[in-house]
Amino acid sequence: MGPGPLKPSPFEPAPLTAPIGEVVASRLRDIANFPIPGVTFKDFTPLLSDGPAFRAVVQDIASRYSGRVDVVVGIEARGFIFGAAVAFELGIGFVPVRKAGKLPGSTHSKTYDLEYGSAVIEIHTDALAHGTRTLIIDDILATGGTAAATCELIERAQARVEAVEVLVELEFLGGRSKLAGRTVHAMVLVAEP
Repeated sequence: MGPGPLKPSPFEPAPLTAPIGEVVASRLRDIANFPIPGVTFKDFTPLLSDGPAFRAVVQDIASRYSGRVDVVVGIEARGFIFGAAVAFELGIGFVPVRKAGKLPGSTHSKTYDLEYGSAVIEIHTDALAHGTRTLIIDDILATGGTAAATCELIERAQARVEAVEVLVELEFLGGRSKLAGRTVHAMVLVAEP
């Protein structure tokens, strides 16, 4: 069974003057049964292709963390897109957290569970200086495994996790519980599948 048909966002794109969560939500679409049967994929390409909306999202995130973080850590792959743009807006560096085997050189690695399996992520051992204040950015908070593993990698490098920022949180999967005691911000909360 392949991916289901594209479902357009249930709303017309919200005006950029609307709350940022509405701007994001109105520019997402669901793709049923992707990447595996039973999973509904949140497609961000309509948001990314809308330059003014994409910029509004980046500026909204940057405004929350200006002066509070030293580097942005982006989780592969869509966390790279948003994370690099936010780092640019803040005038700070960007550090990628990648799937196993994608980074050259010495890495820290962590195995974690996904909504639909397990995976390994890595960060360069020299990517973060001791005490560096980091902002983790990803597109989705689902089961919380990827974000929790990223926090562990950052702390293994003796840096600090100041916050985890996601565009969408799938509340029904309970991922925030794996980030207990951490600052987590989501622009859009999805309460049920």
